[in-house]
Amino acid sequence: MIKNKDGMRYPSIDKLLSKIDSKYKLVYAASKIAEILESEKLKVEDAQCVKSIGIALEEIISGKVKIDFES
Repeated sequence: MIKNKDGMRYPSIDKLLSKIDSKYKLVYAASKIAEILESEKLKVEDAQCVKSIGIALEEIISGKVKIDFES
């Protein structure tokens, strides 16, 4: 598998916004997931991205992470 080292072209912002309806919520969620990935030293086997924020976005788009926001 080829790793994505080109920055934030993947995953697509349009696909991500179909999962979370706000860019602000998306940034918040991705930062929290990335923080967990780094602090727990978790390794995601099938990730295409190499950085934790990219991996977090991949987890969101794949539906592996469930996020509930308070109203």
